[in-house]
Amino acid sequence: MTAPTSPLQIRDYRFFWLTRFASVLATSSMVVVIGYQLYDLARGTYGMSIADAAFLLGALGLAQFVPLALLTPIAGVAADRFDRRYVGAVALGIDLLIAVLLALTTAFGLLSLPLLFVMAAMHGSARVFVGPAISSIAPNIVPPELIPRAIAFNSIAMQAGTIVGPAMGGFLFASHPAAPYCVSATLLACACVLLSMIRRLPPAASNRGVNPFRQILDGFRFVWNERFLLGCVTLDLFAVLLGGATALLPVFARDILHVGPEGLGQMRAAPAAGAALVALWLSWKPLSRNVGAKMLWAVAAYGAATVAFGLSRWFPLSLLCLAAYGAADMVSVFVRSSLVQLNTPDAVRGRVSAISGLAISASNELGEMQSGVAAALLGATGAVVFGGVGAIVITLAWAFLFPELARARTFAPQYRQRDPAP
Repeated sequence: MTAPTSPLQIRDYRFFWLTRFASVLATSSMVVVIGYQLYDLARGTYGMSIADAAFLLGALGLAQFVPLALLTPIAGVAADRFDRRYVGAVALGIDLLIAVLLALTTAFGLLSLPLLFVMAAMHGSARVFVGPAISSIAPNIVPPELIPRAIAFNSIAMQAGTIVGPAMGGFLFASHPAAPYCVSATLLACACVLLSMIRRLPPAASNRGVNPFRQILDGFRFVWNERFLLGCVTLDLFAVLLGGATALLPVFARDILHVGPEGLGQMRAAPAAGAALVALWLSWKPLSRNVGAKMLWAVAAYGAATVAFGLSRWFPLSLLCLAAYGAADMVSVFVRSSLVQLNTPDAVRGRVSAISGLAISASNELGEMQSGVAAALLGATGAVVFGGVGAIVITLAWAFLFPELARARTFAPQYRQRDPAP
């Protein structure tokens, strides 16, 4: 039998790809609507000022991050000890329940700020298990030589879902506030079915019968001792922590650019559009040389695009800046994800994916909190510009603190220590 030359030639990978697309499409639609509903309720029903309502958007990110931070060690061990398909399906089922509850409470006019915060916390709890379980499946079903292309295709699925999801959520919300949640519930049900159709993925034999607390410590120890992985993970953590502008998009949509929920959907989709175009290019022609330096340049470009968006007052230019922001982030994500996957043994991949996911979520959710606090102090424009400049400074600092990153010429394993204890 001829060896596959593309991940899409592999049956299980096709189910995996569709699972990612459907789940991201559903959750990105839900998240944009939750953010708009929270900001609109705060400004309208609760009569809050722009600054106070913007602060609540940041607090919404914190509500998602707290359960994620607490549960990450457990999620990583679960992904290494159990069939990753089932762990992912249970987590997607929690998001399905959230979608149903939000559809009902929205339809019957029972929404409140406390309820939205509870739903956000539940979503954070689900995400912490979805990440390490599902992201660790690809290396089990795709040959190592196809991993970079698989990551590019994964990104296409995620970015396509992130493009369509927010726009879909905005337009469905304009037609009926409960509609985006009903559609999301259907998509999440489909994702659970698709995930179950992938062949059985038994955990590594070395992970059976081992004390789970020891496994947690071994996962953190592995990343800490592997400076190359530590640099990759923490670069994303601190750059996006400062540079993320998405939490304040409802402020720009409602009170700065005056484009409403439909415009908000377009702004949420613009970074994903830029990222999807880059991911499509990388799936055809993956990066192969000087990958570490390109990752650092991409993070700096991400910061510059953030600054430009914060200063823009013309909606088309704002969309262009957000698209550039997403394109630069896609290059960074592609390189970092490939390096992390190919520098991690399978027996510990779930735990390393969980730690990487924690860093990503910390940068996103705590970044939202940072944006909310900064907006309360500096205004929305000042907060976004401050964050973009901060991302550029972080890139320069990491190039100095982790010279291993710039020296990475290819995706080949860099500073592989011996495999950690299970």
